[in-house]
Amino acid sequence: MVPHLVTALTGPLLDLEKKILAATPAIERWFRMEWQEHTPPFYCSVDLRNAGYKLAPVDTNLFPGGFHNLATEMLPLSVQAAMAAIDKYCPDARNLLMVPELHNTTPQYLQNVARLMQIFRQTGLHVRLGSWSPEITQPTPLALPDGNMLVIEPLVRLNNGRRLGLKDFDPCTILLNNDLSDGIPDILQNIHEQSLLPPLHAGWALRRKSNHYAAYDEVVKKFGKMIDVDPWMLNPFHAKCSDVNFQEGEGEDALAASVDVLLAKIRKKYKEYGIKEKPFVIVKPDAGTYGTGIMTVRDASEVRDLSGKQRDKMSIVKDGKVVTDVIIQEGVPTFESIKDAVAEPVVYMIDRYVVGGFYRVHAERGVDQNLNAPGSQYVPLAFAQQHAVPDLKAKPGTAAPNRFYVYGVVARLALLAASLEMERTDPNPEVY
Repeated sequence: MVPHLVTALTGPLLDLEKKILAATPAIERWFRMEWQEHTPPFYCSVDLRNAGYKLAPVDTNLFPGGFHNLATEMLPLSVQAAMAAIDKYCPDARNLLMVPELHNTTPQYLQNVARLMQIFRQTGLHVRLGSWSPEITQPTPLALPDGNMLVIEPLVRLNNGRRLGLKDFDPCTILLNNDLSDGIPDILQNIHEQSLLPPLHAGWALRRKSNHYAAYDEVVKKFGKMIDVDPWMLNPFHAKCSDVNFQEGEGEDALAASVDVLLAKIRKKYKEYGIKEKPFVIVKPDAGTYGTGIMTVRDASEVRDLSGKQRDKMSIVKDGKVVTDVIIQEGVPTFESIKDAVAEPVVYMIDRYVVGGFYRVHAERGVDQNLNAPGSQYVPLAFAQQHAVPDLKAKPGTAAPNRFYVYGVVARLALLAASLEMERTDPNPEVY
């Protein structure tokens, strides 16, 4: 399904699509060489924005929670990619322990957990669920919408505390599907005999978006040079601002100044490309997820004139964490829509392989707003139409496989940036 694209056949994005398609062999070889030097994150999802004049990743999630939204035709591809991923860490793996979110027992999230279990079972692994929640003291059933059950059990340390598992289950690999927003629990510390995937520093207790986008700047500069495009076409400008206290109004002048500088940079680019839109930026926490604490800003004065309600919204994110560091990111409007509702593509990867994706659709949000919010819906992308094999004979801008191939390329650029980010922020390089 290709959503309605206002800018399908005009503008710089069409030129970008042409250049990427023409350079496909060089691009695939380049990725292959990069993956010889760097290890991709175990799994990853990337939110993209297609503005017609640029296509950029706006969020990279290392604990993706929407596998149930992928088309079922993509399952075999997911299973193959999962096999490749597991082989790297534990070729003779038999048992996989999965640690999901503690407090997210919505039907949607549990369907994601069930789909992940299905994928890993089909790779030949025994998969069970564990939790460090004090409420889970014995095997606890969780109902799925289709009437089936998941069972979650209390985590325990085994083998004199050297390994992590369940009462009668010693896994080779531990898969985290919990972003550690509320910190790293003791039970996950000092695990050296098993592979913990992703590693602890991928969680929001330690991870920072500014590190990711610094790595992405480097990746996209190299890529832009290779295919002869302006890296800005694939990259949102960004800046970091620290020591902000929204409740007390501290650090707001520095934040407003940063917003001003970034808006001026965007205006310059808009002028260069003849873009008539009014630029905007997104201010969001440097750590954290779930679409909380985010605001759209068109003028620096808006940062100084926040209402009490806006201050409350920006101050606290998931798990009651207080925000002090924010990232200011160039706003990339989306010009994709499905039945008049605003849409953005989300691409899913396991290891270095694109395994599918979906459109996040929100009928009540604008083209310049965050769509990861209550009320969003999901439409599987047509990745089943062989996204990896572009149709080079098709008229530019018209073929679904081409559009999705380009999405997959940009998502993999963000994946490569996440790989660099993980290497550079690893507190114990010799342990992992």
